[in-house]
Amino acid sequence: MLCWPFFADQQTNSYYTCNEWGIGMEINSNVKRDNVEKLVRELMEGEKGKKMKNKVLEWKKLAEEATAPHGSSSTNLDNLVNQVLLKKRTYNF
Repeated sequence: MLCWPFFADQQTNSYYTCNEWGIGMEINSNVKRDNVEKLVRELMEGEKGKKMKNKVLEWKKLAEEATAPHGSSSTNLDNLVNQVLLKKRTYNF
């Protein structure tokens, strides 16, 4: 992913995408056609791009596991529904 943060939460998203998750490259503030072309080529054909693709596949696997029927996201959603939405209320008058 190419990131060009401009405002609001884009700086945070760009930081995590590029530095924490390892799946992006940031375009610097001096955006020129040649620089963007180099980044795109690096992502599509270069070593960095290959490493990022492998990292994306790792994140994909983790996301699939988390959203599977007994994965952590699925379990957490079930817990939320059971504790908040299906909670029996007792009223003392």
